[in-house]
Amino acid sequence: MTKFETLGLDKPLLDAISDLGFETPSEVQEKAIPILLEQETDLVALAQTGTGKTAAFGFPMIQKIQSESRTTQGLILSPTRELCLQITNELKLYSKYVKGLSTVAIYGGASISDQARQIKRGAQIIVATPGRMKDMIGRKMVDISKIDYCVLDEADEMLNMGFFEDIKDILSNTPKEKLTWLFSATMPKEVSVIAKKFMNKPQEITIGTKNAGTSTVQHEYYVVGGRDRYSALKRLADANPGIFSVIFCRTKRDTQKVAEKLIEDGYNAGALHGDLSQNQRDLVMNSFRKKQVQMLVATDVAARGIDVDDITHVINYQLPDEIETYTHRSGRTGRAGKSGISMVIVTRSELRKIKSIESKIQQSFLSKKIPTGIEICEIQLYHLASKIKETEINPEIDNYLPAINDVLEGVDRDELLKKIISVEFTRFYNYYSKTRDLNSSEDGRDRGERKDRSQGDNIPSNGSVRYFINVGERDGYDWMSLKDFLRDTLNLEKEDVFNVDTKDSFSFFNTDAQVTEHVLQTFTEFKVEGRFVNVEVSKSPGGSGRSGGKKRDRSRGHRKGGDNKSFRGGRKSSSGKRGGKKRPGFY
Repeated sequence: MTKFETLGLDKPLLDAISDLGFETPSEVQEKAIPILLEQETDLVALAQTGTGKTAAFGFPMIQKIQSESRTTQGLILSPTRELCLQITNELKLYSKYVKGLSTVAIYGGASISDQARQIKRGAQIIVATPGRMKDMIGRKMVDISKIDYCVLDEADEMLNMGFFEDIKDILSNTPKEKLTWLFSATMPKEVSVIAKKFMNKPQEITIGTKNAGTSTVQHEYYVVGGRDRYSALKRLADANPGIFSVIFCRTKRDTQKVAEKLIEDGYNAGALHGDLSQNQRDLVMNSFRKKQVQMLVATDVAARGIDVDDITHVINYQLPDEIETYTHRSGRTGRAGKSGISMVIVTRSELRKIKSIESKIQQSFLSKKIPTGIEICEIQLYHLASKIKETEINPEIDNYLPAINDVLEGVDRDELLKKIISVEFTRFYNYYSKTRDLNSSEDGRDRGERKDRSQGDNIPSNGSVRYFINVGERDGYDWMSLKDFLRDTLNLEKEDVFNVDTKDSFSFFNTDAQVTEHVLQTFTEFKVEGRFVNVEVSKSPGGSGRSGGKKRDRSRGHRKGGDNKSFRGGRKSSSGKRGGKKRPGFY
């Protein structure tokens, strides 16, 4: 018996859940589903994006809907077209064994008459964006006067987007005796107003701490000069070869400008902002979901409703004005139990904002350095070597081997290997070898302040050692699970292993210098399931430009890929092809 079977769900839903491969409900599902099935109550659920909220309200609504009646009984309001379509598709999967149940999506940018015809044919559940729903109510194309259930999904995002009056108008057309279920990542004042005005003594469930960030996201900040933001962004991307990220800018102009620069420099990037047509927006989002675009540059409004589970990094090119907005940004990564990293590029004058965000999300930021050119070269060199090793041989090349052997006659193995690596490495090295340090000369915090904020003991840079280890994401590790593996293997405290950076097939980590001999001895002839796990001191002691100071990792996530000592293969990074000739890199 799976845990879903203990929540009170009927067999048609359990069969659909089995088809989808779900086994264990998320925390918000475990808390919300029994309440919504067993009680006739309003509900306020506070949970981060990516925690399974659609199923938390979707399963109970489907089970309670009378599918034999064609009357509209359920209304779900969501902030964006993308999220509206996603919820609709998920509800259709959940209800595949419920005969006669129809779910229709209503959103702008599509034919309003076609949507009206779908509703007229019978739609027990309508999923809608506020603007289009208000329009259709005004044209008397939809009747929600008899609904039994109303869901406000991503309520804080809808209100941040200016839908407060629209939502009030829509809800005024619904019956008072309906049940209202409000799901939100944060609880700003406007959400409280909606709850008080349109809900009747709602029960409240909170996943984690109210308004806090998710524990699967590591928060980092990098202090640079104002003119170096773009150069810093490039280096952060190059130091993470498998990056699949959303980059947030404050304005539409900056969003377009940064995306154009990235494309010019050879990255697979795209822009998402309000000046794009719906067709352009759809093309960008489809490319991003297929990972043809690996760096999506977006404004906060345009990025609302992006729901992609495999985003590795969120990069705050500029900080937002509102702390709640940062919470939404960082919530785009670290979803569905996976780990993620939220990076912030700041100037010294913006450091006070970091403190405010830390207080709000109840998590500490790690102060990190922009990688130097030489450190990036090292990372990319290992990445290229791993890529060559993992490349599948095309059998067609056998036809050309005799001619190739003639060309390479007299070149020994070591020299040939150096030449192959140098084809890419020389271009990259020439670009980065003479570049300057982008890090600000000071980060605005004194040593005492760091200690007070539990960021770890302030060890001088020569007091820590950077290591290379030949396992990474391809082996099922992320920064959380690799840190646990190292701590357990070395029999150290969690804070004794720090600055853990996982790449596709290798990683880096730091320890204090006094345990270096212990680390190297432990990993001498060390095997896991018959495979040698090698650790050596990195040639770049600073490692990815990080300061040597010990940083406590406060995230408490579970491990990817089950037992962290098994090499069963976790999520593989999709490095993909990045076109263009201006960008040096091993792709």
